[in-house]
Amino acid sequence: MPEPRESALGGAAAQHTPRLTIGEVLAVLRDDFPDVTISKIRYLESEDLVHPQRTPSGYRKFSTADVSRLRYVLTAQRDHYLPLKVIKDQLEALDRGEPLPAAAPAPAAVPPPVGTPAGDAPDDDGGRPLTAEQFARAAGLEPEQLADCVQFGLLATDTDGRYPAADLPVARAAAGLARHGIEPRHLRVYRTGVEREAGLVEQLVAPVLRARSEEARARATEKLHELAALSAQLHNALLQSRLRDLLGP
Repeated sequence: MPEPRESALGGAAAQHTPRLTIGEVLAVLRDDFPDVTISKIRYLESEDLVHPQRTPSGYRKFSTADVSRLRYVLTAQRDHYLPLKVIKDQLEALDRGEPLPAAAPAPAAVPPPVGTPAGDAPDDDGGRPLTAEQFARAAGLEPEQLADCVQFGLLATDTDGRYPAADLPVARAAAGLARHGIEPRHLRVYRTGVEREAGLVEQLVAPVLRARSEEARARATEKLHELAALSAQLHNALLQSRLRDLLGP
């Protein structure tokens, strides 16, 4: 069996902890990343982002360092919309002991072994839906501002009237803008623009997403992440260009 690669995420000791099957890894990640699948994990391995060992019969066995790499990749995609090539470059830089750019996500913490209590560290309530009070407090919004975010289409509740923890980044951005005098009612233009962008992206990937192959769906998901990153890059570049025009020469 080949020796595992050294990884900065988790350290050398993590390579010698009890190894997990791909199903166990999926169970560990699912709370924080509900959309992750076994096909997704296999795809990330095929892209050389994680390097599980193989048993003589060919089964994958993941160390806690491997799980940390997966957390890093999934977090960078979800929270920073980074393409896989950029994430791979960052992981390789970490493995070489080099510092990451300031905008890069912090390395994921090594998760506790399976069966170990997770402790009381806050993690947006583990991804569980939040009450209005919990959500407003976590986002830094006043109750009236939260209600406005719902009214103007920035946020939505589930059938029980709770708020998905995954929507906290939207709420926190709205709270930050509100501190500068930009209220939720002013942000409908963002929602409209996003819906148009999403419609354009959907036209490109919808045929692949309808495929029955899990591998095809995994690749379509990666394409979605790539397109989202490029869209965010274009939006930021256009906004910066416009602001430079306002500042003048």
